Amino acid sequence: MIFIDLRDREGIVQLVFSEEYDKDALAVADQLRNEYVIEIKGHVVMRAEHEINDKMKTGKIEVRVTDINLLNKAKNPPFYIQDDINVSDELRLKYRYLDLRRPEMQRGLMIRNRITQAVHSYFDSEGFIDIETPDLTKSTPEGARDYLVPSRVYPGHFYALPQSPQLFKQLLMGAGFDRYYQIARCFRDEDLRGDRQPEFTQIDMETSFLDAEEIQDLTEGLIAKVMKETLDVDVKLPFERLDWDDSMARFGTDQPDVRFGMELKDLGDLVDDLGFNVFSNVLADGGQVKAIAVPGGLISTHVKTSTSSLNTSIVSVLRAYLG
Repeated sequence: MIFIDLRDREGIVQLVFSEEYDKDALAVADQLRNEYVIEIKGHVVMRAEHEINDKMKTGKIEVRVTDINLLNKAKNPPFYIQDDINVSDELRLKYRYLDLRRPEMQRGLMIRNRITQAVHSYFDSEGFIDIETPDLTKSTPEGARDYLVPSRVYPGHFYALPQSPQLFKQLLMGAGFDRYYQIARCFRDEDLRGDRQPEFTQIDMETSFLDAEEIQDLTEGLIAKVMKETLDVDVKLPFERLDWDDSMARFGTDQPDVRFGMELKDLGDLVDDLGFNVFSNVLADGGQVKAIAVPGGLISTHVKTSTSSLNTSIVSVLRAYLG
């Protein structure tokens, strides 16, 4: 008998070759190597209870092969087609067609597909229209440089690839399309950041006559829909909502990770009368003095003999307030 793992985009299933099922198929199976492409016919059967593999989605079944066709042979790949491979990005990109065979890469693309389907389904149920707008447009300068595409018909003139399809938003709103959306491709000629690259996709939701709370409700519903249909995760609604001033005061950013428990504490009233210029000058200019309390941490009391009573007072104030 010969056992072979057959992989496609849905995962892996175990094939069983035996003289009992087909002698010719067994002879072909004996020649197979990694990444060979085959076509098989057979019978899907339940495995015996002691042969069930709980680590595989298909671990309860196997396919007893009765016919096989070898479609294509393959050389040894430069890396194993599996997750958690320890190879350089350069090698993965050189053999991108092999890298995309790996389960984690295929999962990512399939999740993206489910996200797209969920977005379309949600907005359709909320009365939105999916409207596509041009990518080749007149330049509408924003925060980054435009990518330019030269025009063959009008020499010396260029189209711009949109940073986002904002050029058409007012046009569509004024035309009476009070609810439309796009899964839009955007282009920005700017330095790379964690959430930016030269081209990326964003979900644009455009509405008329809605207030801020209604837009927040729609957005929360979209996130809940996507999480449920892509990862089967139930998201509790409504989300905690912060206004900008509260977010900046507590976290120092307008896009906080609220799981981060060490919130900023305002020490202005405590240090204003210490006579310490580093603090008093900032406060006099309308600034703020804030600190965070690190759980289990200590305020350093390592001071030289020449430490002034002023510095000692600051340490005492901080210790009393931050714990």
